[in-house]
Amino acid sequence: MKKYHLFLFLFALTTGFVSCSSDDDSAGSDDGKARVAIKLTDAPGDYEQVLVEVEDVMIKTTAEGSDEEGWVSLEGVNTGVIDLLSLTGGVTELLIDTELEASYLHQIRLVLGDNNTIVVNNDGEDHEYALKTPSAEQSGLKVMVGQELEAGEDYTFILDFDVDKSVVATGAGTYSLKPVIRMAVEEETGSIVGSVHPTTEQVLIRAESGSMNASAYTDANGDFQIHGLPAGTYRVTATPAAGLGLQVAVVNNVAVTAGSATTIEGGIFLDASAGTE
Repeated sequence: MKKYHLFLFLFALTTGFVSCSSDDDSAGSDDGKARVAIKLTDAPGDYEQVLVEVEDVMIKTTAEGSDEEGWVSLEGVNTGVIDLLSLTGGVTELLIDTELEASYLHQIRLVLGDNNTIVVNNDGEDHEYALKTPSAEQSGLKVMVGQELEAGEDYTFILDFDVDKSVVATGAGTYSLKPVIRMAVEEETGSIVGSVHPTTEQVLIRAESGSMNASAYTDANGDFQIHGLPAGTYRVTATPAAGLGLQVAVVNNVAVTAGSATTIEGGIFLDASAGTE
């Protein structure tokens, strides 16, 4: 009987060691990794389409060395042509969702191909032009990050492509891309969500707080969402297109907190301008 009890004790002890070892191994497989997603969104511009070809997303984990050293391409990037102006009303384009070793993330580089075009409406007709992006094709669009990636944490980097500031008309029907991109970490920022009435046309929504200025268009249903806003109190302005006979509407004191979406309850209503019915 004593031998039997001794056997059970040793069995339990051995099983415990194996279980602890297994748990440690399991924890070790999670330790040292952070989940990273990179999404693209758009601050609007006065064009019909702005099409860019994404070829690669690269990261640099150190500030040391030359500007061209230390870059690593990420696997599993969703490549292809993206219409930046379709990324409105709260829509984002997921470029990659992956796991990375916990480390310091210095920069993100968005590499574009040469299949980039812009569609402009002139006198009621759409015209397509090549969108020249020499620096983007050769070295990529570099975005400063400066984020420490901690093991077991999730990070979503929002790249807000300001089309209005990024596209430059160089004359004679030629356009070039000189990217202006605002970067925000979704988990460390908030967003403003709402709707505008009436919804017959796109409305420009702008959120302002001190030097912070972000914008988006409403979608076909009049809905909007502005991502990547630092915590604070914002002034939200809804500006309808000219010629609609509608006034600009303003909502003050919209409080944004990190990690959540603030909804403008009841929506924003655009009143008719004086002298219109």
